[in-house]
Amino acid sequence: MGETKVPVNPQRIVVIDSPHTDALVSLGITPVGAAVAAANEGFPGYLRDKLDGTANVGLISGPDIEEIATLRPDLIIGSKVRHEKLYQQLSAIAPTVYSVDTGTNWKEQATITAQAVNRSEQMTEQLAKLDERAVEVGRKVGATGASVSIVRWRANGSFRIYGPETFSGSVITAMGFRLPSKPWGAYSMIEPSLENFGEIDGDYVFHTLGAGSAATRQSVTDRWGALPAVAANRAFAVDDDTWMVGIGVLGAGRIIDDVERLVKPGA
Repeated sequence: MGETKVPVNPQRIVVIDSPHTDALVSLGITPVGAAVAAANEGFPGYLRDKLDGTANVGLISGPDIEEIATLRPDLIIGSKVRHEKLYQQLSAIAPTVYSVDTGTNWKEQATITAQAVNRSEQMTEQLAKLDERAVEVGRKVGATGASVSIVRWRANGSFRIYGPETFSGSVITAMGFRLPSKPWGAYSMIEPSLENFGEIDGDYVFHTLGAGSAATRQSVTDRWGALPAVAANRAFAVDDDTWMVGIGVLGAGRIIDDVERLVKPGA
């Protein structure tokens, strides 16, 4: 990879990682093409109405190079951690810009995206307002001292608990909640066995259904009801696209909205 000369005002942008899609839409820009997290899911639900006319260019894990070329982009935005090996192919189509990381550093991706389209000041303002709102809502719901478990049911009979450096975890901690200490892995998450269901030990639980995971959630019904947060009516089903898939300013705002709507101070 080398230096890239980016158009001053790109008009036909292709994005190949979810956080860049959220960032562009938050800036009022509609990409001509965007990659998706899973083949059968399409664009994140909370962005779908803003992506009418945007072409699906395959998976974020393996975008369709030929489809991207047919769109005649004047700028391609991706992430080094996912797409480093594709750089030569992509840069032969159009100037290509990469963020370093993916969802665990979503603000970096938002910032890089804004820089690439000459909207840095606008993104800086959005991120600052988001941080202010996180603190404001955190105070409103009594976040300080309360713990949260963020759970995603998976299709293979397992579940994940998300840590402080994940997208949703970073938003929750910015609000003042804490996440119970765990041996978080490289991507700030753990995947306990079903026998270790008690690892879901937050005062509040926010859980999502990943693709095809309804059977997994159903299989743990008895143990689920025994969790303290569930017994106290402090467990909430939330949207997977918003909390896990989209990753960005707009998604973070919706997470804050969810917390404000669902968490009752003193409950």
